[in-house]
Amino acid sequence: MSDAVPEPAARENGGGPSEARAPEHDPAAPAPLDVPRTPTGNAEVDARLARLADADHLATDGHVEVYEDVHRGLRDALTALDARPGPPAPPSQYENRS
Repeated sequence: MSDAVPEPAARENGGGPSEARAPEHDPAAPAPLDVPRTPTGNAEVDARLARLADADHLATDGHVEVYEDVHRGLRDALTALDARPGPPAPPSQYENRS
């Protein structure tokens, strides 16, 4: 019979000191959301949406910068659509009413 006391790690894990401990989960560590991004067909918009994946590798406080950048890019893309001249309006049959 031995009076040896097992080491604290052995008591916590239920095994001997040679057993490796599993790494603990850090809830504050970045974790990918794995949200699917469906292509829109517009290269500029798709590039902005792909940028959202950068947030998966950042801590929460880094997400704001990515979201603001994507928002700014999408807003600029929409503004550019408004700036392009569209087709002329069809003539109205009610213009020459007396």
